[in-house]
Amino acid sequence: MSGLVWLASYPKSGNTWFRMLISNLGTEGETPADINRPTDRTPIAAARRLFDEVTVIDSLLIGPDDADCLRPAVYRTIACGDYIDPMWPRPRHPAQAPRIMKVHDAYGPTPGGEPLLAAAQAAILIVRDPRAIAPSLASHLDCTLDRAIESLGSAATVFGAHDRGFSPQLRQRLLSWSTHVESWLDQLDVPVHLVRYEDLQADTAALFRDAMRFAGRDISAAEAERAAKLADFHELQTQERAQGFRERPRNAGSFFRRGKAQAWRDELSSAQIARIEAVHGRVMRRLGYAL
Repeated sequence: MSGLVWLASYPKSGNTWFRMLISNLGTEGETPADINRPTDRTPIAAARRLFDEVTVIDSLLIGPDDADCLRPAVYRTIACGDYIDPMWPRPRHPAQAPRIMKVHDAYGPTPGGEPLLAAAQAAILIVRDPRAIAPSLASHLDCTLDRAIESLGSAATVFGAHDRGFSPQLRQRLLSWSTHVESWLDQLDVPVHLVRYEDLQADTAALFRDAMRFAGRDISAAEAERAAKLADFHELQTQERAQGFRERPRNAGSFFRRGKAQAWRDELSSAQIARIEAVHGRVMRRLGYAL
């Protein structure tokens, strides 16, 4: 069996929060996990360091298409246990396996036609209302709301590929929000467990426990409740204000910004809401988001 489960999402959909829930399973007592030193330190799938160590190739010397053609082999190597990152904490017991790894790429083929992300045994897909993603993405990218909305609707949207200097991550093809979501839901290679951000907020412990069970790790109701308490959004905000957060881009606003399901209602204009719904309405309805 594969030792790898994707934690997949479009950026700013709750991936980091979910990983902090996992991290708080590995702590003791009532002290929350440090957001900058989580017990679960698994890197993002597109981490350049991870690629370089597994392939023994300097990824800066090859193009993004060539890197994509090699990435499936990297993930197979991780999944079968032939490579273990020295920075990854050792599980306390076998029930903590498999490795859950963050990924933002849309599901699709490499330039050579091979599925990029088929090495995992399963995927937890976190989705979020695109009307809520837009303000958060604008803050994260230090851009206007209109520019963030444009990115959400563009098939050309990527992460990790820019002209502003070295990126610690390889290029990730996000595509549009709608295409990203359906690329994961409609592929047949990897079983998917869908989690809506809004539902996770409403009943964090229960949905977290269900997702972890799907990933191959049974946790008790008490463990799930404790993790939900210690990774409460207010706690994450408090830590970021006190010590900063290393995953926050240099000119971005707060990483743990508002975390409220309906905050977009007082952040977007009616015209901006209409733009998002016009482009993504079909998939929003598929996921149960009312227009």
